[in-house]
Amino acid sequence: MNRPTERLADAERSAQAERLRKVWANPTGWRYWTSVNNTQIGLWYAATAFAFLLFAGLLALIMRVQLALPDNDLVSADFYNQAFTLHGTVMMFLFAVPIFEAVAIFLLPPMLGARELPFPRLGAFGFWSFFLGGVFVCGSIFFDAAPSSGWFMYPPLATDEKLSGIGADIWLLGLSFIEVASIAAAVELIVGIMKCRAPGMRINLMPLFAWYLLIVAGMILFAFPPLIAGDILFELQRMFDWPFFDPSRGGDPLLWQHLFWIFGHPEVYIIFLPAIALMAMIVPTFSRRPIVGYSWIVLAAVGTGFLSFGLWVHHMFATGLPQISLAFFSAASEAVAIPTAVQIFVFIATMLAGRVILSTPMLFGMGGIAIFVVGGLTGVMVAIAPFDWQAHDTYFVVAHLHYVLIGGMLFPVIAGIYYYYPLIDAKQLSDRLGRAAFWLMFAGFNIAFFPMHLTGLMGMPRRVFTYPADLGWNTLNLVSSAGAFVFAAGVAIVVVDVLRPKHRQRRGEQNPWNAGTLEWISEPEENWGVRSIPFVASRYPLWDQPELAEEICEGRWYLADAKEGRREGLITSVLDARPEQVLRVGGTSKVTILSATALGAVFVAMTFKWWIATAIAALITFCALLYWLWTGTAEIPEQAEKDVGDGLILPIYASGPASVGWWAMFITMVGDSTAFASLVFGYFFYWTIHEDFTAGASGPGVAWPMLAAALFALAWLTALVARRFNRLDRVGLTRAALIVAFVLAAAGGAAGVAGPWSHGMDPTGHVYAAIVWVLVGWTLVHAAVGAVMLAYCLARSLAGRLTKRHDMDLCNVVLYWHFMVTTATIAFSVVGLFPEAL
Repeated sequence: MNRPTERLADAERSAQAERLRKVWANPTGWRYWTSVNNTQIGLWYAATAFAFLLFAGLLALIMRVQLALPDNDLVSADFYNQAFTLHGTVMMFLFAVPIFEAVAIFLLPPMLGARELPFPRLGAFGFWSFFLGGVFVCGSIFFDAAPSSGWFMYPPLATDEKLSGIGADIWLLGLSFIEVASIAAAVELIVGIMKCRAPGMRINLMPLFAWYLLIVAGMILFAFPPLIAGDILFELQRMFDWPFFDPSRGGDPLLWQHLFWIFGHPEVYIIFLPAIALMAMIVPTFSRRPIVGYSWIVLAAVGTGFLSFGLWVHHMFATGLPQISLAFFSAASEAVAIPTAVQIFVFIATMLAGRVILSTPMLFGMGGIAIFVVGGLTGVMVAIAPFDWQAHDTYFVVAHLHYVLIGGMLFPVIAGIYYYYPLIDAKQLSDRLGRAAFWLMFAGFNIAFFPMHLTGLMGMPRRVFTYPADLGWNTLNLVSSAGAFVFAAGVAIVVVDVLRPKHRQRRGEQNPWNAGTLEWISEPEENWGVRSIPFVASRYPLWDQPELAEEICEGRWYLADAKEGRREGLITSVLDARPEQVLRVGGTSKVTILSATALGAVFVAMTFKWWIATAIAALITFCALLYWLWTGTAEIPEQAEKDVGDGLILPIYASGPASVGWWAMFITMVGDSTAFASLVFGYFFYWTIHEDFTAGASGPGVAWPMLAAALFALAWLTALVARRFNRLDRVGLTRAALIVAFVLAAAGGAAGVAGPWSHGMDPTGHVYAAIVWVLVGWTLVHAAVGAVMLAYCLARSLAGRLTKRHDMDLCNVVLYWHFMVTTATIAFSVVGLFPEAL
């Protein structure tokens, strides 16, 4: 159906809309908080992220008051350390990334012409994980227990419990919990963008915002797992004295720097690229023309994301690296300026080719780009190793970082607020207040941070809570502190503008900017993405298909009704967006809050070493997740197919690569494999820096690791056999194969433990034993998860929910075992053959 159906009578159209409204309605009362609508979750995410932003901003103002005068004693050194650690942590982990996940969850369904993203319950779980983890980390400062070793937590300072206290554990475990939310959001965004686009919206017709979010979500899958791997090593040293970063027992603090900055530098672009995505929506609207160079900006965004993973070592130029490393990473750090510049020039070309309206969103966007360009120029300076040796750990780097992040992220975010606010409650923010806020923020920012370039070049180090009066930094620091309060005044005006009472727009003003993309047809009072799912034939359908908005709102396209009383959307093909399936998504559920709360309790209990409480919370989490899976996924529908409109018949159930669950499992395991690869990197890092990696200690041998790998391979093959039997409708043989696979997995786990255990490898004695146990332990945890999955499929079969036709669960479990057997083969080959067999 490439054209709309005939217009229905008003009564029938109203009845359809009412049925949809009833299905997608949010619950009331206390059950309101169990909502899983992406629209609602996106708003909760955004409000919470901004609350954390204001908290971190308040900490920054305290720091600037402390530094305004020399020899100031407003706050103690310890409180100052806690404040700057939390400031950086909150800005990077609790605002910069979550705010774009919030915007994406809110905007993507209508922008893609979709009813909903594919996993709304996963989105709700991610939000509650983010909220609880953020409160845990931020609340620590009120108990004088906040982390105080910097947002980068370098050992040996952060690994020494006497020096860093419990704050380092709060940072490590709290952020690990928050990282769960980020990866959950990345999975949902990738699957949603690839599989939930409106029919006809080929991949080269996607809005640029969707392209950027797809790239960023992919970057999260490769950037966050190395930090999770580093967190595991870090916490094992702090809790159990495993010596990963202790040089006296073979460890090396530089491994943490590698793992942290493999995450940390792509993180800058994970923050920057979504801000550019907002600009890619704003600039064409206020230039009154489509973006110039669509293909160029997409390729530049992909190039920026790719190159960002080759830059991390420029944070380590002062650690004594070989000249070849300095040369390579210095060149790569300068090269990333090329695709970044392409994106900026595309915006300039679009404005030159159009008729620019200097609105408040454009003002914030153009001001942010100007600030970012200055930060980019200083970035090229610190990419040159000799200059970096002089500027490293000085206020020059503080200035550079804030010019990049505030110019490249915060200003575009404020532009996005003023641009997209009408979609929240059909109201516009004040243009007068917005312009006043911009000039205060723009002037205040430059007054605050430009002098820091000079204080840095004059030798002022970062992270000092006071300074003597005779070093020549007094005036510059006072100016910076004054500028910070001017900047804060601008932010306060934005907050007031958002919170003040406003007049509601009339119905015809739903798209006040006359934008060309589909999100502007969404109705703030409704909880679905679009009233009916259209066929899209251009990049700016509201400009190129003038009647489309009215047709969608009249229900003249796909899935205009909800006769079965279910929340439904369309699944389309990855490249050309052909309709493939009707997807039914879960509704309101308490299990998302319960799962997130129980998992949060696991991390909190581990922080304080309450092991019994940890075990109880882990059991509750396990049971909640099982209940979630059993009741909320792979439901067998009451009918095999459905007419979605104009005679188009689509299946309701799908399995294997045709299902979104299979895609979610694949993407999740890619991220998981990245974390595993980081641990293997750690193993060979230690091997390369030591003349004798083992320090004379015995390893796990060859026999036990190879036996474990063989048993896991047999378990994988048996799982494949179970899938084959199920497709042949051999129920008894399917169940028998699942049982055998479970037994083989358990035997493989026992053989894996036997190697290091029988050879008396003590993980507290030397890093060789510790890293061997980590690789074995990682594999065994995944084997245990795989065994539970096999048992789950057996239970589904016994309950009549796993059949020849309805085999989604088994297909997803077999996919998991593809990754599991790869992990086991690599892990046991590494510990069994390197270095012993050599």
